Amino acid sequence: MHLNTLKPALGSRKKMKRVGRGIGSTDGKTCGRGHKGQKARAGGFHKVGFEGGQMPLQRRLPKVGFTSRIKPFVAEVGLDSLTKARVNNVDINALKAANLIPSNSKRVKVIKRGSLSHAISVSGLIFTKGAQAEFIAAGGKIEA
Repeated sequence: MHLNTLKPALGSRKKMKRVGRGIGSTDGKTCGRGHKGQKARAGGFHKVGFEGGQMPLQRRLPKVGFTSRIKPFVAEVGLDSLTKARVNNVDINALKAANLIPSNSKRVKVIKRGSLSHAISVSGLIFTKGAQAEFIAAGGKIEA
């Protein structure tokens, strides 16, 4: 094989479209641009979504919803799940080890779901008002 014998693969290089070469070429006269109008002119372009001055679709439709950027990192745990960690001092790492929360969780919120069977101590968890009242009533201890 020599450098002077190298050729591109068959069909990898399409022939350039030569416009304006007479009516027999199918792209003569108007060169495939139709008659008149903004898109027929040289430099006649418009922004994506432009509808000729009419209010564009993306502005006509209502804005919907909100996506929280911290939601994937906040996990919820019920009071009944705290005992499933099977340790005396429950923290985020103990809940991750027990597969009660996703491994990418950075914050854990304890909600009032179920009831606490025995007194345990927790650290680094956030409590709802109802969950905190029931947790303390069951003899639980919250450390900062």
